Amino acid sequence: MNKKPVKSDAEWREELTPEQYRVLRQKGTEPAFCGAFWNHHEKGVYACAACGAELFRSDVKFDSGTGWPSYTEPIEGATTQVVDRSHGMNRTEVLCAKCGGHLGHVFEDGPPPTGLRYCINSASLTFKPEK
Repeated sequence: MNKKPVKSDAEWREELTPEQYRVLRQKGTEPAFCGAFWNHHEKGVYACAACGAELFRSDVKFDSGTGWPSYTEPIEGATTQVVDRSHGMNRTEVLCAKCGGHLGHVFEDGPPPTGLRYCINSASLTFKPEK
């Protein structure tokens, strides 16, 4: 991984849209079934909207029925995880390993081969189509 970007809160606010800032920097969640990528089916790579780090390949994306983009696994080394005890529950938060941006959460109710569901906010992603 490259060196983590060091930016002030003002710089993040300037570079990101209000929705991206709310999700990536304030750990927000977008409403279900309305993000740009929940029903997206092109081949390519999903990257962090804050720093451009490649996070998920389209071949591990699946329809979880939840209304958020879901993946069985990230690109190796692309994400980190921390315990999230907010909202009165224990969850595993998924962060961009490069910039620390909040991406979403991972759950143990996904399909084989991993059994994991990386439930990720569209606002935290950009898409690079396969060439």
